[in-house]
Amino acid sequence: MAVTNALAVDVEHVGFKYPGNPDASFADLNLKIAKGERFGLFGPNGAGKTTLLSLMTGLLAVDKGHVKLLGHEVGGQNNEVNKLFGFVPQDFSFYDELSPVENFAFFGAWSGLKKQAIKKRTNELLDILGLDDVRDKQVKKFSGGMKRRVNLAIGVIHNPVILFLDEPTVGVDVQTRHAIINYLLELNKNGTTLVYTSHQLGEAEGLCEQVALIDDGKIVAQDGLNKLLKHYQEESLEHLFLKLTGKDYRD
Repeated sequence: MAVTNALAVDVEHVGFKYPGNPDASFADLNLKIAKGERFGLFGPNGAGKTTLLSLMTGLLAVDKGHVKLLGHEVGGQNNEVNKLFGFVPQDFSFYDELSPVENFAFFGAWSGLKKQAIKKRTNELLDILGLDDVRDKQVKKFSGGMKRRVNLAIGVIHNPVILFLDEPTVGVDVQTRHAIINYLLELNKNGTTLVYTSHQLGEAEGLCEQVALIDDGKIVAQDGLNKLLKHYQEESLEHLFLKLTGKDYRD
């Protein structure tokens, strides 16, 4: 499938409500993310961040409106669209009884890669992410940081042009966080669009150029990070976040 010159992500008038829940998560949501951006989506717990990521990756289906990746509709069994993006979820998405090599073989094949391409990509990722020494060990024996790196590798095994990341560094040490963020920056330099959400707002400031703050199912601010800080006269993303979403506890 040819990649168009369209937006990387185009969310148009999306409505969505979980079955059995009288309140809609989104009533009329619009969001546009340009190709090549490092885009951050932030909000309190329950604001709709993970739900929106699930809609953008086709894990959930919209009730109304459209979600398009590079001009192609998300949803159904559109395997060609699925090849355009990778998703690194907050929850680990691998088989912990298997080794990294075995996990990469499975998920590489699931992404449509041939055996030779899987082998080449596996060796690249094991080297880049510092996992070569444990390539044949069961992932269940790994530290949290090593598991995060395996999770990331699975999300990029097929060289996606759009990468969705939900808390990709949660629970890791400083060294692992630094390595993961540097790798994401390198991916972006090579053309990968990053769509990232996290509660690590200090980390986010070094990664994201464009941001959107979401609360109660609505986008309350969206622009370049520096422009938003200047407009609201705040010195950091954390202070901006608190100004626009409040300081009350969230479940």
